[in-house]
Amino acid sequence: MSPPLSPLSRQFVFLPQPPSPTTRGCRRLLDRLIPSSAASLPRRLAPPRRRIEDRLGTLSMHRVGSAGNTAGSSRPRKEKRFTYVLNDADNKKHCAGINCLSYLNASTSGTSDYLFTGSRDGTLKRWEPKNGVASFSATFESHVDWVNDAIIVGQNLVSCSSDTTLKVWNCLSDGACTRTLRQHSDYVICLAASEKNSNIVASGGLGGEVFIWDLDSSLAPVAKSVDAKEDEAPNGNSGPALTTLCNVNSSSNLASSNGQSHGYSPITAKGHKDSVYALAMSDTGNTLVSGGTEKVVRVWDPRTGSKKMKLRGHTDNIRALLLDPTGRYCLSGSSDSMIRLWDLGQQRCIHSYAVHTDSVWALASTPSFSHVYSGGRDQSVYLTDLGNRESVLLCTNEHPILQLSLQDDMIWVATTDSSVNGWKAEAQEPLKLFQKGSSFLAGNLSFSRARASLEGSAPVPIHKEPSSIIPGVPAITQHEILNNRRHVLTKDTSGSVKLWEITRGAVIEDFGKVSFEDKKKELFEMVSIPAWFTMDARLGCLSVHLDTPQCFSAEIYAVDLNVAGAQEDLKINLAQETLRGLLVHWSKKKQRSGSHGLSNGDTSTGKDVSLKNLPHPRSEVDDGAENHASQMLPSFEFSTISPPSIITEGSSGGPWRKRITDLDGTESDIPWWIVDCVEHNRFPKENTKCGFYLHPAEGSPAPNITQGKLSAPRILRIHKVANYVVEKLDRPLDGNADSTFGMGLTSGQSQFSALDSSSRLGLKPWQKLKPSVLAPEMSLATVRAYVWKKPEDLILNYRVVQSR
Repeated sequence: MSPPLSPLSRQFVFLPQPPSPTTRGCRRLLDRLIPSSAASLPRRLAPPRRRIEDRLGTLSMHRVGSAGNTAGSSRPRKEKRFTYVLNDADNKKHCAGINCLSYLNASTSGTSDYLFTGSRDGTLKRWEPKNGVASFSATFESHVDWVNDAIIVGQNLVSCSSDTTLKVWNCLSDGACTRTLRQHSDYVICLAASEKNSNIVASGGLGGEVFIWDLDSSLAPVAKSVDAKEDEAPNGNSGPALTTLCNVNSSSNLASSNGQSHGYSPITAKGHKDSVYALAMSDTGNTLVSGGTEKVVRVWDPRTGSKKMKLRGHTDNIRALLLDPTGRYCLSGSSDSMIRLWDLGQQRCIHSYAVHTDSVWALASTPSFSHVYSGGRDQSVYLTDLGNRESVLLCTNEHPILQLSLQDDMIWVATTDSSVNGWKAEAQEPLKLFQKGSSFLAGNLSFSRARASLEGSAPVPIHKEPSSIIPGVPAITQHEILNNRRHVLTKDTSGSVKLWEITRGAVIEDFGKVSFEDKKKELFEMVSIPAWFTMDARLGCLSVHLDTPQCFSAEIYAVDLNVAGAQEDLKINLAQETLRGLLVHWSKKKQRSGSHGLSNGDTSTGKDVSLKNLPHPRSEVDDGAENHASQMLPSFEFSTISPPSIITEGSSGGPWRKRITDLDGTESDIPWWIVDCVEHNRFPKENTKCGFYLHPAEGSPAPNITQGKLSAPRILRIHKVANYVVEKLDRPLDGNADSTFGMGLTSGQSQFSALDSSSRLGLKPWQKLKPSVLAPEMSLATVRAYVWKKPEDLILNYRVVQSR
């Protein structure tokens, strides 16, 4: 064991030399060999392919022992991932495209009209439109991926998501999810409901599955058996899924799987071989139609799930469907740009409408089913008379149209943008619109409208500007994790570039519309810190993912965070302090209530919170005594005005999402390793050491002060290594007390000189060097990444130069 390295402030000098052509060639070769897990590292930090686990040290992906019983298991249990989502300062607005719209009339709600919007940011929001202005009313947050569709069913709002679930909400609540339905094996894309039978809902998705749910029967969440999930075939259709029931409270949003056989299963409409994109149900609930990538319209009896017929005619994916109130007529919109009207009694297409020049993605009919509004990829909304085939262009938008909602004198338009536009329309008297604009006759062939557009005869829209706008926040489209592993540079759809501090979820600087690449180069720091998190912007905002044990690999000195009164050697674990900041509200409420009750509708298995009986099969555990702070550090305080949301898996394997300020302390399925860290100050101590050798330089009279490899924290400053060498050489080399000497450190082809003002040692600069200044706070990890640039252990050479 080497003696402890005592602190000493010095200045160091660096003589850089460019790498040889051979080195550059090897680096280019290694860049091609680096796996995707290392591709996110800066180029010079990317590890070589060979023995990556050995080279990465604390980034090595060794598995932490499971808290559960894995005896007899052929594979270790993967610990639950923990994610937190950073919201914009104005979290009343959506920050990604709007996939769906649903309208609740005052006659149904008993209060006022409400518009519900579902977004790719994973949330639904409720708006109250009055006098052309829609004011924010509530956020419904529980889905962990895109919300793809939402419908009103009585007093309930039912939504579906790419997280493979359906969720049922109380429309008039402040965001209470009453149950979660799990049966789909892939993204759930579309929903349909009966107008008169308010408890029947159909769902379809990318797994080729169509389910018909009875909401009254599914009084509790429904979940697919965990064992069944693991054993079924990739297409998810290997057999019937086991579902179970459990008691839920008003805030539950998860399901439990306890292996009981008395669960509720929805009716399955079997027949689709590929993805389902559109559904529609008649008002009576006797007819269900579906369409997708098979280019056919399938007709079902939703009461039994039996097939009635299959209608052919479209030449591309079917993306939108409507049924008239009687269930006799069906409208379909397709990626072949055509709208078709089908007579289900005759089982044939009776009209085709070539209105759009690109894919048709949305349809909305008048109550009488005499006219239809349509929108799609061509960013246009048309009104078409289904009887005489006359069409008129209502408006054009700046983004592709995903869904339409027609209410009285307004049609709401959802697009891939985060804003929603409302345009003047006519639900009861659509003929008035034909008098305001120039109409055209919809053709029978899809290329007729495309040809007319190319020839310059495109119609003029009736409205130039929307009459109402629900504004959104620009979505983040590009991000870059900076080398300090605390700051992230982002760019959004408006071109604005911002700098985030992810350890407290705040924007620390808004640079405006500048070059992202130039700003990234400007903010470059020569510092090496392990990658302790991963990140994506799929939801239009930043989602930070933490996995144990690698998330605990990054440490920094407290003085680097400007912690007042911190000792020079006090280290901060970035993941530990970030988790403490995220769960500070949960910890306080848990302490006050002393409750270990259930949350989110899950029945607890006890494996995530019974920490006293948990085995900790870890080779080394850090009790965090020197890292733990008695109070939250400013760099880890998250906003309570626009708090982030956390996402993690429940006890049954299903993920859940909550804002940190909504945590009530009863959440029993927070991963055990997070509870262990936040409440008990224990976490896996990754290998944060860096091995290196200290050798006298060739030709130097300095003695060899070590016999083998030394080990020190990777964040150790180089000036402390120099101080260690000085202490070991604490005497003049020639025995003359009046002599002075200088000391230089060399690593590879680069040299460091220590400068010191110590009167006792009389250290002076190494005069023969003509160096450039190197920051004395450089760490061992930084030297290894930017100077040494080799997979082998770091070698530092020292020498002394006598002077009189």
